[in-house]
Amino acid sequence: MVFVSPQKDFHSVIVDLLVTALRRCAPERYRVRREMSIILGPRQRPEPDIAVIHADALTGPDTTAYQAADAVLLVEVVSPDSETRDRERKPELYATAGIKHFWRVEQDKGRPTVYVYEIDPATKKYVPTGIFHDKLRLTVPFKIDIDLTEADRL
Repeated sequence: MVFVSPQKDFHSVIVDLLVTALRRCAPERYRVRREMSIILGPRQRPEPDIAVIHADALTGPDTTAYQAADAVLLVEVVSPDSETRDRERKPELYATAGIKHFWRVEQDKGRPTVYVYEIDPATKKYVPTGIFHDKLRLTVPFKIDIDLTEADRL
């Protein structure tokens, strides 16, 4: 039996906000999924809060996981019970698997702060490329413009 901690409202609201916004921003060649496993290797199937994947990776409604090579961006919304996994272990696994883009979302006084990372080709590790509080505007992996203050209205 696996015991799962209750989800906090912040986590639910931020995942909903980002999934909706990413679906609006993503080009046709990508799809946005929530809480789907990513196969990194044998017996390595973490479940990020959000995954942006290549549309051609879709195999049908019974899909339970996607290959790491199909992932364009993975997002983890940090919860108190998952801090070490979301801040350290999962990013290390994702980077080792070659997933180029990773976001970590933290709660700061009830508001989201998004930490954006990209793979450094020389070290094969994530390097920070930005910290966003009210607006999340990026050009990679595609043009993204998200109003993070919208979370206050959800």
